[in-house]
Parts: sequence; C-alpha cells; structure tokens
Amino acid sequence: MAPTLFDNPPKPGDLIEIHRGVYEHWAIYVGQNEVVHLIPPSNLVQYFDSSSAEVKCEKIWDVVGQDQYHVNNLLDHKYQPQHRNKIVRDALKLVGRVLPYNVARYNCEHFVTDLRYGKAESRQVNNAIAVGGAAVAGVAAVALGAALFASVLKYSNKDDNDD
Repeated sequence: MAPTLFDNPPKPGDLIEIHRGVYEHWAIYVGQNEVVHLIPPSNLVQYFDSSSAEVKCEKIWDVVGQDQYHVNNLLDHKYQPQHRNKIVRDALKLVGRVLPYNVARYNCEHFVTDLRYGKAESRQVNNAIAVGGAAVAGVAAVALGAALFASVLKYSNKDDNDD
C-alpha cells in the first residue's frame, strides 16, 4: 500500500512504526515530512553481523517506501515523553553519527524509545525473548514428560518381570 496521508498525522517527536513484513522499523518524526532513524547496513549478511549503524535524516516517503506505517508512541502509558522540541533537537544532533548497533540490545526501536522517553526499550526484542522462552519451556516440559513416562515404563516393566 503506497503511503498517501496519515490516518493520525504525526507531530514532531512522534514515533513512526513501519511494517517491513517480519519486523518493524522505527523512526522519529522531526517535521517537514522528515524522520530520523538508525539504519544498519542494507546488506542482509552485514545487517546481522554489524556492530554499528548510521543515524540518518530522510524524507518519510523514502524510508517508508511501499510499506504500511503509523504513529505509535507505544510507551506513553509507561513513561513520560520528553518535550517534543528536545526529542527533535536530540535526534537531529545525532544525524550522520555512527552508533553501536545490535539486533537484540540496541536496534532502531531502542534508538527511538531512548530519544522519546530516555529509556531504550524494544517491544520486538521483549516479545521475541518471551516467545523464545515459552518455546524453550515447552520443549523442556515435553522432555521432562518423556523422561517421566520412560521412568514409569521402566519401573512398570521391572515390576512385571519380578513376578
């Protein structure tokens, strides 16, 4: 879906969530149809192996492309946002800088939440950890159940052989 108008027009300092299919890319709206965002190398191999990313200021349409997007100030219920002027000023000061980058510990979502709230958080990472933890717990439960079942069978067979 090509972007045309925002359903909820952004204000400077708002977080913009861009749906990229399997993940969300995040940016800060700074006004004049521009966003500031943290962008790792575009090469997929370098993306996962990169330890740094560049802060860029670009037209929102160039960043969004054909993807869907919306304003999502996701942690406003949890933290007091910083003043809009401060968010924009701090974001623009970082443009052109290369910052540390890690998909799990400091990605584009951490970058924008740090600017807006002074707290670097990533819901995507937290959700992935929760899903991964649940999957590990599920596998552990199945393994434990199988071990208990095998143990019961072993003792059951031992009792049958004792007769």
